[in-house]
Amino acid sequence: MMTPAFFSVALLLLVLLPGAPARKDSPESDSAESNSDESISAESNSVESISAEVAPTPNCVTPFSILVSNSVTNTPNKTYSTCVVYREILLGGMRRLQETNKGFRFTYTEDPNYGPYLQSVNGLKGSTKDRTYWELLVKKANETIRLNVGIGAFIPSENDQIILNFKEY
Repeated sequence: MMTPAFFSVALLLLVLLPGAPARKDSPESDSAESNSDESISAESNSVESISAEVAPTPNCVTPFSILVSNSVTNTPNKTYSTCVVYREILLGGMRRLQETNKGFRFTYTEDPNYGPYLQSVNGLKGSTKDRTYWELLVKKANETIRLNVGIGAFIPSENDQIILNFKEY
């Protein structure tokens, strides 16, 4: 049997824990609603160069970098810096980067069973005809690991280096 004290504690935890749902009348809920109308291809741009710093975002506490690599044509790698809020997914950090750095663009499709699937980075699109795709890797300290989840499920840790590697299969 659940007591009134249990419900009071549960309510208190919902209010105090980070990431708790925003109240309808708060500014945070307004911004979340405005983001729901974004297109899946997320093609907006704004600031300047690859070395531009991450725009200040409230609660953006987990910095990480994204290295774009092309093992098909061996073009020079490009590294970008971004961040996520506490427990935010990689897709959110990539959107933030695209909004603050006009040198980084990406598109993805939404699979009904598996979630977001990365299609292109900086105009280079994977192709079944050419047998190419974007491999997702993460470098933690001195170890590089292939991700077993996509951009919609991976949660970056502080100072991770996410590697978006264009390759053939």
